[in-house]
Amino acid sequence: MQSFIENETTYEVIPFTWPKGYKADGVYVGLRKNPETKDMGWLYSKVPAQAAGTYTTNQFQAAPTKLTKQTINHEHLLQAIVMNTANANSVTGQQGMVDALEMQSLAADKLGLENNLVGVASTGIIGEPLPMDLIKKGVDKLELLDNDYVTEAILTTDKHTKTISIQIDIDGKVVTITGFCKGSGMIHPKMATMLGFVVTDAKIADGALQEMLSQQVDATFNQITVDGDTSTNDMVVTMANGLAENEPIANDDSVNAQKFSTAYNAVLSQLAQDIAADGEGSTKLVEVNVEHAATHADAQKVAKAIVGSNLVKAAIFGEDANWGRIIAAIGQTSAQVDIDHTSVWLNDLPLVIDSHSADFDEVEMKASLADKKITILVDLNVGNEAGQAWGCDLTYNYVRINATYRS
Repeated sequence: MQSFIENETTYEVIPFTWPKGYKADGVYVGLRKNPETKDMGWLYSKVPAQAAGTYTTNQFQAAPTKLTKQTINHEHLLQAIVMNTANANSVTGQQGMVDALEMQSLAADKLGLENNLVGVASTGIIGEPLPMDLIKKGVDKLELLDNDYVTEAILTTDKHTKTISIQIDIDGKVVTITGFCKGSGMIHPKMATMLGFVVTDAKIADGALQEMLSQQVDATFNQITVDGDTSTNDMVVTMANGLAENEPIANDDSVNAQKFSTAYNAVLSQLAQDIAADGEGSTKLVEVNVEHAATHADAQKVAKAIVGSNLVKAAIFGEDANWGRIIAAIGQTSAQVDIDHTSVWLNDLPLVIDSHSADFDEVEMKASLADKKITILVDLNVGNEAGQAWGCDLTYNYVRINATYRS
């Protein structure tokens, strides 16, 4: 376990743990080819939980994404989410919504819940009907357990599960925040990410949860990119069931709100970075920090432009300190830039100073580029705002994976 202090707020990263009142499970039903993997799962709260979500802006929004958005917007409550991999149930016409509704109903009936308390999430191949015989089989097999199999049941081309659990003290009560997600390709979110789920036993004041999620998604999930493509199924959902019995947390400047916000941001930020690091075929995590920007929006824009540049990504894979790629990515944005005094560092080594080569040691720089995490710092020299984004390198293996995705 690790304890962290950020802005005088302490939180502890603990081994994966479900918060109070949550159960889950994951099973194999035949959606994926490998019987050693889980391909369907669910997550359940003992009591109805406050719920908030953010969803893809792709115009071909998938049926399960639409349904979950409608369900949460009904009363901002959820008690369960049922999910599957290997089939996105996206661009499947009217039948897609019929199947999503049936998937919701099957889970609700087994759990003894009203349909409008159950969310649905799907990921995988686009354009193929959801095999409802396997979905029914999966719901029949699912149980309410303490395992973490559901974190595997949503993976597609991911190399591993992505999870985090954090605990904080609120009013003398232990509050747990646990998150898990999937994503490694078709990653360029515009509100959320692939599939992300964060559950907590914290008690949150009415209306505050959606505000918290919407605010923090912009600085975390929306600041990652792997390949510049926005999925049809992206969503991040948060549930808060209140079983920690703390005083309700508002979205304000109170001590409790700051404690929760810091820990919540740590969960979202870590999950976002895990997705970027697990980009299809990737070998390196790339972090870009931008400082002295005119506005925060400019800083975020420049950071994401750099991690999203295929030329920058390819240079990092090739361990080539071609700083012209970085400068070009900055210049392509509409951000205010001092074109005569922009500076760039790579893993703390000066690369560009005042828009001129820093006359760096090529051998030293290439050795630094062999690291598994590459950190780029950009000074725009026009203000006091900062921003951050995460991505990965672009490799031969990315092409191989996506050239044979349906095979």
